[in-house]
Amino acid sequence: MYIPAVKTIVFLDLGKISLFRVDTMLEEDTIAAIATPFGIGGIGIIKISGPESVRIAHKIFRSKTQSPVLKSRHIHYGELIDTDDGSVIDEVLLSLMRKPTSYTKEDVVEINCHSGFAVLQNILELVLREGARLAEPGEFTKRAFINGRIDLSQAEAVVDIVNSQTDASLKVATQQLKGALSKEILTAREDLVTLLTFVEASIDFPDEDLEMISPHELLAKVEGLIDSLRALMDSYEEGKFYREGISAIIVGKPNVGKSSLLNVLLREKRAIVTPIPGTTRDLIEEAINIKGFPFKIIDTAGIGDARDVIEVEGINRARERLASADLVMLVIDSSQDMDEGDFDLVAELADKTVIIVLNKTDLVPEATIDTLETELHGHTTVPISALYSRGMERLKEVIFSKIIHNGLDSPAPVFVTNTRHKIALEKTLRNLEQARETIIQEMSPEFTALDIQLSLKCLGEIVGDTTPEHILDRIFSQFCIGK
Repeated sequence: MYIPAVKTIVFLDLGKISLFRVDTMLEEDTIAAIATPFGIGGIGIIKISGPESVRIAHKIFRSKTQSPVLKSRHIHYGELIDTDDGSVIDEVLLSLMRKPTSYTKEDVVEINCHSGFAVLQNILELVLREGARLAEPGEFTKRAFINGRIDLSQAEAVVDIVNSQTDASLKVATQQLKGALSKEILTAREDLVTLLTFVEASIDFPDEDLEMISPHELLAKVEGLIDSLRALMDSYEEGKFYREGISAIIVGKPNVGKSSLLNVLLREKRAIVTPIPGTTRDLIEEAINIKGFPFKIIDTAGIGDARDVIEVEGINRARERLASADLVMLVIDSSQDMDEGDFDLVAELADKTVIIVLNKTDLVPEATIDTLETELHGHTTVPISALYSRGMERLKEVIFSKIIHNGLDSPAPVFVTNTRHKIALEKTLRNLEQARETIIQEMSPEFTALDIQLSLKCLGEIVGDTTPEHILDRIFSQFCIGK
């Protein structure tokens, strides 16, 4: 059986843009999946969504209360019964959410049972036997998107919430799920549709006495949209740190204390530390949390004259990771005079975000540190003693401030955290900039209209109105089954 799901699609034609509500055919079936991780625990959840959800629930559930009626948005206590032999599978709590006020805007049943592979698998098999099918990855959220409860950017935020490892990444993902980014995109699209209406009217009714927007006003509004969308796109460089974390690499010559710095940041002896130069031969990666943000700290082999092929390979790997790092901590031994190797590394990192960490300050007087900081004038320097954990809080403050410029305690900014959204904004801006040129050069308004139409289409890709089916499939394939 099939039912139509209503979706708005943008159709483009030269000089025209139309918004059509079209019926896309969705298979009307009922899906089910285990919504909690496998393992021994207190609670496991099986989720069912679709038109057969309530029928299946009535057939397999036996209430332990006097009323057998399943009320929406109530929790019902009872037993799950194997319909083949009448045996009790488990004692459960069952909840029903009637459409359209459910996660998928369909009838949804959730069965809370004891967790464990056998009980969860038996209940899922029972539900499938009674008429449901196993859900695909992300299919519950995909139905929420298709049925209009959330847009595509909000659906992607669901994955970000599941994958969040820090308070900061969780807060940004929650903002996006609530529609913070969607509102920005919707406002821009409404402004573009308004502009397009005036341009289209000037094309279709050139001789009519209509209230038209002047070319000067049109140009000003297009430039205003360009500025606001560019500011939104520019937030990506910081926004991606909330979503993906920050890659910080520790580099320096051999035996300057790189591994000691890693250990003190982690507060554990993760890397081997010896007085012998070249102890670290390979990359060591560990995740830490600094002020609520996920950081991936990478310790590397000392960069200098290699003594064997293993050191050569270690240095090559260090340089490869250096190229993609968001932040570089260049460790310098403050107890030794800076030499050509130190200055070469400083010069090599000129185009990177760098903090110069002056280590082993416990071995030298303060005047020596002042001299080093003078030699490194213009660079961010932080004196520390990794051996005695001195200066670490100051280092963390500097690491944070080098990367994060808008704290979450400031007026809530809207961040672009997703590469797909950034690419769509880049395409939008290119088309709007082209529209601006057509206005400046006083070209035919058909050209301006076409560029605005294409801008609308690109913005629609973010919220899912004009996103190709294969992109949708790829996005929802990243979800776990049960979400």
